[in-house]
Amino acid sequence: MASFGFVRHFRVSALLAAGFLAACTAAPIERGVNDPIEAQNRQTHSFNRGVDRAFVRPASEGYGTIVPSPVRTGVSNFASNLNLPGQVLNNLLQFRIEDAGHNTFRFLVNSTFGLAGLLDVATEAGLENRATDFGETLHVWGAPEGAYLELPLVGPSTERHAAGRVVDTLINPLNFAIDGPARTASTGSSVAARFGDRYQYSDLVDSVLYESEDGYAQARLLYLQNRRFQLSGGAQPDYLDPYEDVYGE
Repeated sequence: MASFGFVRHFRVSALLAAGFLAACTAAPIERGVNDPIEAQNRQTHSFNRGVDRAFVRPASEGYGTIVPSPVRTGVSNFASNLNLPGQVLNNLLQFRIEDAGHNTFRFLVNSTFGLAGLLDVATEAGLENRATDFGETLHVWGAPEGAYLELPLVGPSTERHAAGRVVDTLINPLNFAIDGPARTASTGSSVAARFGDRYQYSDLVDSVLYESEDGYAQARLLYLQNRRFQLSGGAQPDYLDPYEDVYGE
């Protein structure tokens, strides 16, 4: 009887949770800039730029120069593939079942035929990457974007996206399934992939950080545009205008 009562209670709780989530409406795509701690964010931006100048940019240039392009691509593919189980979980939390199946199949194809993800054969087969994260899950659940943040060593973010980053590090099932050398390889590939991205987009990053009249404002603008475009599914009707008074004054 006790077990039956537990099952009945679990079913009721599950139905209530499903009803609550089904009733949630995705948060609207915001416009403008909400940056109440701009002074502090600018200090963090200066710190991040100093780290980039002293370490990240030289390291990425060395990585991109020494490591052949096919190897860099393989490392990036491997790191991206390891993120897919966490993305599948986010797809399910967003009730995007088709995307969950798509990303699951992509993970299985690349993990087998793609040599543990080193080769992206899934994209060639029509299974493109449908990236998502817990920040998007919060958006789907109706959580507001929150204030703009510049995070140390991470860069532009928002309160919602920052919270999502923390959760994403905890919910990827692979984090509990691998250990020892496999965990080291996972961490190393993620770091190397970041260096690869910095090298690949060096012209854009350098122009924003070192050549813009106001690198902080430019980085903030680009981040908010890209993030909002991603969350809108590419259907956002309006972009931020860099010549518009974004504070509405």
